[in-house]
Amino acid sequence: MSEQIVERPLVSITNVIFSFDTVTKQLLVLLLQRSQAPFMGAWGLPTTTLRSNESADAAALRLVKEKLGVHLTSNQTEQLGTFTNVGRVPGQRTLALTYMVYLPVKPALIPGAGARAVRWFAVTPRTDRDDLVAGDLSFTGLTDDVSAADFYQRERGTTQLAADHALIVKTALQRVRNRLNYAPTILRVLGVSFTLKRARELYALLERRSVSQIDNSNFRKTHGHLFEQVGFVRGNGSGRPARVYRLKD
Repeated sequence: MSEQIVERPLVSITNVIFSFDTVTKQLLVLLLQRSQAPFMGAWGLPTTTLRSNESADAAALRLVKEKLGVHLTSNQTEQLGTFTNVGRVPGQRTLALTYMVYLPVKPALIPGAGARAVRWFAVTPRTDRDDLVAGDLSFTGLTDDVSAADFYQRERGTTQLAADHALIVKTALQRVRNRLNYAPTILRVLGVSFTLKRARELYALLERRSVSQIDNSNFRKTHGHLFEQVGFVRGNGSGRPARVYRLKD
């Protein structure tokens, strides 16, 4: 006899919203502090419930509009994965469809429904992990060797973020890091166009090394096929204007 289905799982949409601070040269991730159960008081990624009349892609765009007031197009979001561990939310059978969102602008942050506070956290590389830091508030990231199975079996109780959001953040950073050499969609946080210097700054952060370790000429040779030049931009000095590029389709 087949097992009876007694309850349909709740399907949620969770966004890893990336941006970039051109002054501090830091990659940013948006976190909210929950004002409602479950995980009241805990910080986590923006999340919403999938509505019966919308697709998951549409829900990811709606979540950004509701939380930040920003209207995005579908090419600024990217599916990350589905997280279905039975114990990810206490007392609820909840599936999370997750997306990465590339936001080149940083709107004013105002806590909305279900949030006490909202802040941008800088992705701060360590030797074998990436911490999230916002002033005096910081969250320790999962180390590189922690698998999804490890997280649910041993690590979840030691993390500070809501549900399995520490694992989702780690998965997102691992995804963009692994694709830097052939599909660097994370560069969309820099806007429609960017200089190679700005791209090197972002690469250096994700590769956990200094910008000086990424030679501009070599970078142009190894990664130039991923970009196309769209113009020039002149800085404050009197030198030659810098070339401006965009990602190839």
